[in-house]
Amino acid sequence: MSLLPISPDSPWLAPLAGYSDLPFRMLCRRRGCATACTEMVSIKGLKYDGKGTKALLATCDEDNPLVVQLFGGEPQDYFLTMPQLVDEGYSFFDLNAGCPVKKVLKTGGGSALHLDPDRLVATAQAMVAVAGEGRVGVKIRLGFMNGEDNFLEIAKRLEDIGAAWITMHPRYGKQMFSGTADWSKLAELKRNISIPVIGSGDLFTAEAAIECIRQTGIDGIMFARGALYDPAIFSRYLKLLGNPSCVDLPPFDLGKTMEEHILMTREFDGSNRSFRKIRSILPRYAKGMDGIRAIRSELTACQNWDELLDKARNVSKLTMNRC
Repeated sequence: MSLLPISPDSPWLAPLAGYSDLPFRMLCRRRGCATACTEMVSIKGLKYDGKGTKALLATCDEDNPLVVQLFGGEPQDYFLTMPQLVDEGYSFFDLNAGCPVKKVLKTGGGSALHLDPDRLVATAQAMVAVAGEGRVGVKIRLGFMNGEDNFLEIAKRLEDIGAAWITMHPRYGKQMFSGTADWSKLAELKRNISIPVIGSGDLFTAEAAIECIRQTGIDGIMFARGALYDPAIFSRYLKLLGNPSCVDLPPFDLGKTMEEHILMTREFDGSNRSFRKIRSILPRYAKGMDGIRAIRSELTACQNWDELLDKARNVSKLTMNRC
C-alpha cells in the first residue's frame, strides 16, 4: 500500500533530467502538483559521493511529498547507499527502469533493466528492504524492444516483492519518445495488478490527461513534457476535474511564470551555473507561441539576474498567441 497520494485528483510531476530541480518543483507545486520527483539520481554517483549528484537532492520543507528517483543496475549499490538517504530524511523512492538515454543504458539501468527482469526485480527488492513498505515505486516501459512486451510479467513480480506503485510510460525503450504512447497498455496493466498504476506519456495538455484517465481507469497521472511547456497544466487539469481547490491557483501567464521561476532559482541557488540553466529553460514556456524567436534572443542575451528579470517582466508586451 502506497503512503503517497495516488488518485486522479493528485497529479504528479515526473522526474525530468535537467529540469525537475527544486525551483521547478516548487513552481509546479504552487499550481496543484500533489507529488513531485527529483531529477534521476545516479546510485553510483551517491556511492562515490559525487558533488554534482548530491546537488540533485536539494529540497526544502515545502517540497513535500518528494520522491527521489534513482538509477543504476546493481542491487548491492542500493543496499549500501540508500540507508544514508533515509537517515538524511528522504522517505520515498522510485527506481528508474524506463529511461532510454544511452548514458543511462550504459550503466545497466533505465529501460535496459527490461532486458534482465531478474535484476530489475532484485534492485527494487533491495530498495524496499531499505526504505520499507509503501515507500518504493518503479517506473517502467512496455519492454525494451518494439513488440517484446514484458511489462505485465515485471509488474506482477514487483507487486509480489512489495512495490507500492508502478508508473508506466507505454512506449518501448528503443522507441525513446517517437511514435505514440499506447494508453491501451496502461488499461491492461491496471486490470492485472492491484497496486496503484500511474500513467505517463503524451500528456501534453490537461485535456489529454483527463482522456487518459477516462480510457484506462488508472489511478493517477504524471505530467512530464507537458509541465515543461506550462507548469499551470496541473491547475488546468484539476479545474477540468471540478476540483474546487484549484480556484485560487495561478493560471498561465508567460511573463509572471518566467519571473516566478527566476526569483525562486535565484533564491535557492544564485550561482552562475543556475543562472545559465534558467536562461536556457525559460524559452520553453513560449513553445507554440508567435514571437518565440524574439523571446529566445532577448533572454539568451541577458548577462545577469537583473537583466533576466527585466526581460521576463516585459515579455508580455510581445504579441504572442499559442498555436
